[in-house]
Amino acid sequence: MSESPKHKKNHRDKLLELQGEARVVRKIVLILFIVILLVISGIVGGGYLYIKSALQPVDPENTKEVNVTIPIGSSPTAIANILEENGIVKDAKVFRYYTKFKNESGFQAGDYQLTPAMTFTEIISSLKTGRVLEEAVFSITLPEGKQLVEIVKIIASKTNHSEDEVLEKLTDEKFIAELMQMYPTLLSNDILHEDVKYALEGYLYPATYPYYKEAKDLSIEEVIRPMLDQTNKIVEELATEISFREFSPHTLLTMASLIEEEATGKTDREKISGVFVNRMDIDMPLQTDPTVIYALGEHRERLFFKDYEVNDPYNTYQIQGLPPGPIANAGLDSIKAALNPADISSLYFLADKEGNVHYSDTLEEHNRKIAQYITNQ
Repeated sequence: MSESPKHKKNHRDKLLELQGEARVVRKIVLILFIVILLVISGIVGGGYLYIKSALQPVDPENTKEVNVTIPIGSSPTAIANILEENGIVKDAKVFRYYTKFKNESGFQAGDYQLTPAMTFTEIISSLKTGRVLEEAVFSITLPEGKQLVEIVKIIASKTNHSEDEVLEKLTDEKFIAELMQMYPTLLSNDILHEDVKYALEGYLYPATYPYYKEAKDLSIEEVIRPMLDQTNKIVEELATEISFREFSPHTLLTMASLIEEEATGKTDREKISGVFVNRMDIDMPLQTDPTVIYALGEHRERLFFKDYEVNDPYNTYQIQGLPPGPIANAGLDSIKAALNPADISSLYFLADKEGNVHYSDTLEEHNRKIAQYITNQ
């Protein structure tokens, strides 16, 4: 049966209507595509122009020399930040990525006369072959395992700043905020947690630091910047391992500080790290005495039962897991041990009077070793 003329007309009208709608849709899609393409081009173009500009000298006409000091142990990030702060490069991140892409390294600490007219190539060449500081005026040594209040005393004894001045500066909220901007990867909001006693606890790396100014001419910031630079450098060098362990720098330094405080000269730090990991894996309190001493706020040769009951967020006999922050500054061995815990089954350890450490899988075994190596000696 053939279609009627009226049905054919309706069918033709619908086809024409669909074709019209299709043309409209194609036009809309084309317009959207063009708009999106222009936006992407603008973003890419803008980013390209910004990076291109950042790769150029800050001011090609300005040859006025600027004295720039690169401290001992400065990381690539710290060097880039110093250059930006002194107006030698436009963007610290662009400079840092440029040196990384070019595989440039071997920058030397020293005093440099640089200008805003210098190219990246000239700046890099100067930092690699420039004049290195010859002789330190004095130095400050931070031993491993020192707490912030002890470091304050060391700094005060070596400079013209009093202990009160140093502690006030290292706990000043505005100063801490400035440091967090300088070291965004290292100093996170974790250091501002309400339970953290001192924001910079554990972040001033133990080492010997030379200074090239008279003590009376040094600000507190100039004293501690190399200490933070060194910690930042180590964290950057261990970034892959830190990421693999799913640690943050704050977690890493906290764990490392516990290992540092428990360790003796003969201690295998990786085994202590393994014990701590084993305990956390089964939700067993870490129960490490140095955290109790830190919670009490004073050194104790001996702890009593009442001390273990102190209500403090650092007391690992009363809390699960790690304390809110480091309890001391840890050396590289303890930091690496935190990243590489030994694969052992032990849940307990104790050090005898000779410094030898004995490990146990059970509490019963641990108590027997206490009687053998501690009580009966």
